[in-house]
Amino acid sequence: MASISILELKPGIKLLKDVHTPLGGLLLQKGTVLLPRDLDILRAFMVQYVEVDTGEADAKNGSKPAAARKSQLNDSTSNEQITTSKISNLQEEYDKLILLVKSAYQSVIAADLPIYELRNQLESVIAHIKDYNPLTFTPKSMNEYDYIFHNAVLCALSSYLLSKWSGLQQKDWMQAAFAGLFHDIGNVKVDPAILFKPQPLAIAEVEEMRRHTTYGYQILKNTTAINEGVRLAALQHHEKVDGTGYPLRLEGSKIHVYAKIVGITDIFHAMTLNRIYRKAQSPYLVLEQIHSEAFGKLDPTLVQVFIQKSTEFHNGTVVRLSNDQAGEIVFTDRSNPTRPMVSVNGEIVNLVQQRHLYIDEVISLN
Repeated sequence: MASISILELKPGIKLLKDVHTPLGGLLLQKGTVLLPRDLDILRAFMVQYVEVDTGEADAKNGSKPAAARKSQLNDSTSNEQITTSKISNLQEEYDKLILLVKSAYQSVIAADLPIYELRNQLESVIAHIKDYNPLTFTPKSMNEYDYIFHNAVLCALSSYLLSKWSGLQQKDWMQAAFAGLFHDIGNVKVDPAILFKPQPLAIAEVEEMRRHTTYGYQILKNTTAINEGVRLAALQHHEKVDGTGYPLRLEGSKIHVYAKIVGITDIFHAMTLNRIYRKAQSPYLVLEQIHSEAFGKLDPTLVQVFIQKSTEFHNGTVVRLSNDQAGEIVFTDRSNPTRPMVSVNGEIVNLVQQRHLYIDEVISLN
């Protein structure tokens, strides 16, 4: 073991101690085999010395690192194939649920919800929840008129995760997913001419649109296998913790936790999906807007959990920036999770400092 100046470091050398930022954040973990981008990170943070394994003599002549890099490349290819297969399985079950939700929504006025069929298929999707991330999952095909169904399923998955991430009991996770799945079911009673109107709504049309919350509660009132919290989420998901929401202008303590969860996931997916009147926005920008909404409007603790957990990507995640350049995430500061450092063509782009740039799309995970 030896302390070596970063001026002498070469790719392939293994770290024997964690490397931290000047403020104490973990920069590189013990055991990391340094890659060229890691050297860029160390220089960007002006790290002077690191503890490395001097026993790796081959690291200096390049033979062992080359073999290690070949192995790493093979592993990376294999992992990418596995990931693609997992996403395909998730997408397949997702598409089945979309069709079932579409059928259920279209017939709910004349017939009861097929709750057990919906639950079984929802469970089939949730079986692949480890492969789902709100920021990276994109429906394979979607037209704007099917927005309501995709929003329902995506909110179900994200609400399931947020209820789990926030420490609710396991019995709440599936009910929170139901809350996401049915939160906008009242829209089936709203005039389609209003629901799909591409222009701004008139005052009377806004009032009719807002009635979807009470319509939803009425539709779910006699549905079995869901609890009252699911019905209240349909009624309350547009309430705000400061009492400025609708339909009842409830304040924070009177809003059901499922409604608070769905209130966050609904805003996120509504803004990151294509709509009749608006194109999808960058999920990272939407998270920043949700963060600003947290002050007085949304539950701040739930917002923080949602942002922190959904942005927990490993270094090496490939992203596209708003200037259309692609790069790899190399470091994420927990205090600015939507604005990591990105390596672009060998240069470190610090999105905290360069506020005019933002992540437009996650291209691939590490």
